[in-house]
Amino acid sequence: MPSPVLLAPQWIAPVAPLADASAAPRAAGVPHDVLTGHAVVVDGDRIAALLPLAEAQRRYPQAETMPLPDHLLVPGFVNLHAHAAMALLRGVGDDLPLHRWLHQRIWPLESRLVGAQFVRDGSMLAFHEMLLGGVTCVNDMYFFPEAAIEAAQRLGLRSVHGIIVIDFPSAYASDAGDYLRKGLDLRDRMRDEPLVDFCLAPHAPYTVTDEVLRRIATLSRELGLSIHTHVHETREEVEASVARHGMRPLERLSALGVVGPELIAVHAVHVSDSDLRLLADSGASVAHCPHSNLKLASGIAPAARMHELGIGVGIGTDGSASNNRLDLLAEARTAALLAKGHSGNAEAWPAARTLRAMTLDAARALGMDDRIGSIEPGKQADLVAIDLSGAELAPVYDPVSQLIYGCGREHIQHVWVAGTHVVRKRQLRNDTVRFEIAEVVGRTALWHNRVGEILSGQV
Repeated sequence: MPSPVLLAPQWIAPVAPLADASAAPRAAGVPHDVLTGHAVVVDGDRIAALLPLAEAQRRYPQAETMPLPDHLLVPGFVNLHAHAAMALLRGVGDDLPLHRWLHQRIWPLESRLVGAQFVRDGSMLAFHEMLLGGVTCVNDMYFFPEAAIEAAQRLGLRSVHGIIVIDFPSAYASDAGDYLRKGLDLRDRMRDEPLVDFCLAPHAPYTVTDEVLRRIATLSRELGLSIHTHVHETREEVEASVARHGMRPLERLSALGVVGPELIAVHAVHVSDSDLRLLADSGASVAHCPHSNLKLASGIAPAARMHELGIGVGIGTDGSASNNRLDLLAEARTAALLAKGHSGNAEAWPAARTLRAMTLDAARALGMDDRIGSIEPGKQADLVAIDLSGAELAPVYDPVSQLIYGCGREHIQHVWVAGTHVVRKRQLRNDTVRFEIAEVVGRTALWHNRVGEILSGQV
């Protein structure tokens, strides 16, 4: 067994209650939720202790100390909504509204391209980008999830995979029942993989029937799985639901038993106060994807109001095809700024609350907050170290505010997933995986040519 490692940064933001807050040493002016002079003890895949550095060195004399001067240590970021394989479609439908983007670009291309190799290559690109940006866990929704799992495991990323359900056939499955059978079978086969989890992922209320949604609600309760679905993304979606079902989408989902603490409502842009109160009263969570919503002109989710009502809100990137960057830190900054601008309240979504949204609140939405999302003894050692020494970041009055409002992903230096140091000084530690990423980048020329042929009608 390897010896424990003491990570000794200048600042630690645990995103958790500090039992020793009154006695914790700190520099003058450092916020109460940031520790100084402390170390995180990593033993195997877990956090063994969070202690003052001198005490940690006394208790763990055999441990190696890794000094991280001028660094802020935070929990690993949790990307609450992504379509990783769509990295191969980055930029293919830019500047189109959602309906045209889907019907004229994405769905026609997916029908011709999507298969296991497409998903593996796209996921390798996406997960590499996410890891370098501090994401240690991603909630992914796409076809051929086994290929995405293979990519995540190669990179050492923790991943949650949606058992996708949709009412039209694809290269992956023939109908809703086939999607469910394949997804549940994969879950059974992967149940012993420590970095792999699953959730149920009906695509959206408008692509899944009442009967199937009822079945998903039952499976969620029986298997203890979250339900991850797009909902209230556009005004047209809401209007169509009222015209067809006589109910708003969330109202319909509630009538079918889908709305509860297990629901992750993705986007939730066009929500009324009654919609929000339904989410709050049921204990549901929201995956807030501000850049995708802005780029597709879907609108701005009322994140400040969600917070007021006690709704758990995590942050997601969505896919590269509707965002172009899988940069959760940039997404978090935009989320904070939009919450302030949209609500007219500069105190909405402060930096510490934003960090919580991209860590513990997202983990809670996935039912994983007992394992990840904060720096606490006994939890998995999913950690990110950010270098705040650059001239563009000086001086540092509040390291968490500097992280949210000043930093870019280029300042992320180190990433650990389950205690494994997967990114060191902005490089993947595994030489073999670095070579594989280079091979995938080389193959993107083939995918690019294939996309061009399809769009030009040559195939």
